[in-house]
Amino acid sequence: MPSLRAGHDVLLLDLDGTVYQGPDVIPGAREALEAGDERQLYVTNNASRSPAEVAEHLRDLGFDAADDDVVTSSQSAARLLSESVDAGSVVLVVGTEALCAEVENVGLRAVRRFADGPVAVVQGHSPATDWTILAEATLAIRAGALWIAANVDSTLPTERGLVLGNGSMVAALRTATDREPVVAGKPAAPLMHDALARARASKPLVVGDRLDTDIAGANAVGVESLLVLTGVSTTADLLRADVGHRPTYVAASLEALNRPAEESAVTGHPGWLVDFRAGDLVVRTVDSGASGRTTAGAFLTVLAAAWAHPEFVRIRAVDAEARAAVSALIGGM
Repeated sequence: MPSLRAGHDVLLLDLDGTVYQGPDVIPGAREALEAGDERQLYVTNNASRSPAEVAEHLRDLGFDAADDDVVTSSQSAARLLSESVDAGSVVLVVGTEALCAEVENVGLRAVRRFADGPVAVVQGHSPATDWTILAEATLAIRAGALWIAANVDSTLPTERGLVLGNGSMVAALRTATDREPVVAGKPAAPLMHDALARARASKPLVVGDRLDTDIAGANAVGVESLLVLTGVSTTADLLRADVGHRPTYVAASLEALNRPAEESAVTGHPGWLVDFRAGDLVVRTVDSGASGRTTAGAFLTVLAAAWAHPEFVRIRAVDAEARAAVSALIGGM
């Protein structure tokens, strides 16, 4: 059977939680990606570093990544700005110097003060963001400046766990201004459109770890997706995912790219049956000698049933093997 990656000509890969966590590569990610020869683009909501800096970090971790293989929300935000304001306009930047550089690259002037007369505000993640710059942005937005957010991720995965992301800072400005930003990054379409345009793909696959950004972004532009359980979203999140957040494929890691596509498809799998009874998903094994029966298959079978019956109350198992599988799938695949 053909591998999952064989059916696609470009992989649009998320970074944080998918190929690395902070400074560390996710175990097995590099080896999994090296096994294919399709083009691989790294598509990230994180606007804190330039594409060149991201590519250098990837190369330091052993990935084969050119600067042009990295597509960032800062680039998409800068493009939106250039299409919305006149050349040479003043833009107040809440974010890193890398975001300032993207603004300057499209012929706009990056500033940090409301007193400089900005006609727009662009906001991206920076560990240095504080009250002072948020206050400057508040003044500009309340005065009528266009507001573009690189992304609205509420959290950011790190080697220490989840910490607050750009979306949490966006929420502060939303509260202070009673305004909504134009969003460049996933799940909004601009970043995905930019990645697809650069890829020139006929059959791309989006790969990521977040239902609310990576998968929702793929669905927004009608592209197939793979959710890997190495980052933010969990099996519990998947079971209750609404239609717009549902991936085409689900797997424990990127190694699924090199396995048959059927193994990661959200559908019934050999040896498992799930019935919907009185509000419960009831799991049982069938054909006790069935080959290929796996815990991952149990989860994907349950997941397909959960999406068909989103009103389900609980998951029950009726035999020992099913009970063991259900217990395992609640904690992961």
